[in-house]
Amino acid sequence: MTAILGISAFYHDSAAALVVDGEIVAAAQEERFTRHKHDPDFPARAVQYCMREAGLKGDQLDYIAFYDKPLTKFGRLLETYLTFAPSGYKSFRQAMPLWLKSKVLMRREMDREFAECGLPQPKGRQYIFTDHHESHAASAFFPSPFDEAAIITLDGVGEWSTSCWGVGSGNRIKLDEEIRFPHSLGLLYSAFTYYTGFKVNSGEYKLMGLAPYGEPTYVDLIFKHLIDLKPDGSYRLNMEYFNYCQGLTMTNRRFDKLFGGPPRKSESQISQREMDLAASIQVVTEEVMLRTAHHVHKQTKMKNLVMAGGVALNCVGNGKILREGPFENIWIQPAAGDAGGALGAALFVWYQLLDKHRETNPYDRQKGSLLGPRFNEAEIATFLDKQGANYTLAASDEDLYEQVAEILANEKVVGWFQGRMEFGPRALGGRSIIGDPRSEKMQSIMNLKIKFRESFRPFAPIVLREHVHEWFKMRPNEDSPYMLQVAPVRDEIRTELPPDYEKSFGIQKLNFKRSSLPAITHVDYSARIQTVDPVRAPILYGLLSSFYKKTGCPVLVNTSFNVRSEPIVCTPEDAYRCFRATDMDVLVLGRYILRRENQKPLSEEERKAHLSQFELD
Repeated sequence: MTAILGISAFYHDSAAALVVDGEIVAAAQEERFTRHKHDPDFPARAVQYCMREAGLKGDQLDYIAFYDKPLTKFGRLLETYLTFAPSGYKSFRQAMPLWLKSKVLMRREMDREFAECGLPQPKGRQYIFTDHHESHAASAFFPSPFDEAAIITLDGVGEWSTSCWGVGSGNRIKLDEEIRFPHSLGLLYSAFTYYTGFKVNSGEYKLMGLAPYGEPTYVDLIFKHLIDLKPDGSYRLNMEYFNYCQGLTMTNRRFDKLFGGPPRKSESQISQREMDLAASIQVVTEEVMLRTAHHVHKQTKMKNLVMAGGVALNCVGNGKILREGPFENIWIQPAAGDAGGALGAALFVWYQLLDKHRETNPYDRQKGSLLGPRFNEAEIATFLDKQGANYTLAASDEDLYEQVAEILANEKVVGWFQGRMEFGPRALGGRSIIGDPRSEKMQSIMNLKIKFRESFRPFAPIVLREHVHEWFKMRPNEDSPYMLQVAPVRDEIRTELPPDYEKSFGIQKLNFKRSSLPAITHVDYSARIQTVDPVRAPILYGLLSSFYKKTGCPVLVNTSFNVRSEPIVCTPEDAYRCFRATDMDVLVLGRYILRRENQKPLSEEERKAHLSQFELD
């Protein structure tokens, strides 16, 4: 037996992943255990979970793979500070103590962390440090269903690389070209995230969701002043407008002047300017992604493409590559950001360094990305009884599906807690809040009364894969199991907009029904699709099938089980606490069904205390 533990840590979204004899046994982000969003610390609890799931002790680990090379990254930081000295001194002064204390001496730091986890360093265990973009590439190719594929990785920055492409074949990956820091598509997008008042490394998905409300009026300005984009997708940024190399902000006064004012203050009202900026940078990002895809296809002649890195979470850009790009098939790592680097590092050791044989699976080897903790019926019952909760128990899985389908058809919002927790930022039916997409009030109810988040945020549909082409502009049985592609709703289910729609702008567009599935149809008629099949998501498939039989609609609304700024729930306790602190109608934990009206309500003080512990994102 060969056990390889992958680690990503000390930047954001720390995680651990365990691979045993090539099988992905477990993977989880640290934030799910600590309840600290994007937790950057050593993933002690995630490590302990992975070891418990596999039934392994510390002395049974053969390799620990870290997702990047700290010394190389340190060299990049020093070179950058020296290049911009003395203007970067304040940033340098803040960063250096942490680097000199722990990050430079990473082996020693991890020895200490593992000892505190109860996993002291045994003789023979090896540390391996993979390149950051190699980790991304490995996470994209090795679990994919393809024997060979082109690889594209796009993010903010690793050691030096910000964008890479190459090829995966059999049990090998090879990256052939790169774009290097400070030129970065991810950092360009994050600069606009910062400028529009959202939090970097957290709010980029808000910017993507805001884009359809605006007009891309700044595209020409961005191409003229900020980015020099070549036909092959390579680019250079004009660093005169950015501050991330030498300062503590993403943009500077020259950037402010270019776009007509200072950055929006967090939590202040969103204006048409922010909407237009979001629309503009989204168009630019899609163009870079599409040109890159065409270039990589031309160079590799591959029919398959795999992707990872934080920019690969831009599902609108992914959808454009799929619809307008040259590749026949695309597979994207569900944990495409830094958390997925832990998995990629472990897989890189198994296949690339140990030269182990690789077999593909037509569904992929990611197991639906349901790789986190699970809780059995006895554990759930013990917890509920301890809380004095009022519940009923469904007689069987089929009975559960029928009961919940009926609840959903009556426009109730359900917290759905089943099986293993998802690995990655998307809720995929393990820790989800679900509702009826046909309801005209569902989006506002979920946003304002349950998620407590901005009203412009769209919700995603889950759909039976065999029916996806009937409701969305996708091929029959087209696969999108990880909610990483956007497609338009079909013309047949769209509704005619009234004459006064033309007078509306921005958020006002939300007030108009666009399709027979209004809760999941964004203002540009797009939807972020998750297809559901019985192999990767059997429990969710059972529920969705029952809802389809009852209503004739094979689609449900799916959003993550949390409130704004809270990590997705991990345990029954997390789920129960979130249920009671919101206006969710029903909580389903395994086969246990809890109705709001039958529970002791939280006081307003208790509710506020729960919600206040999560820092706004």
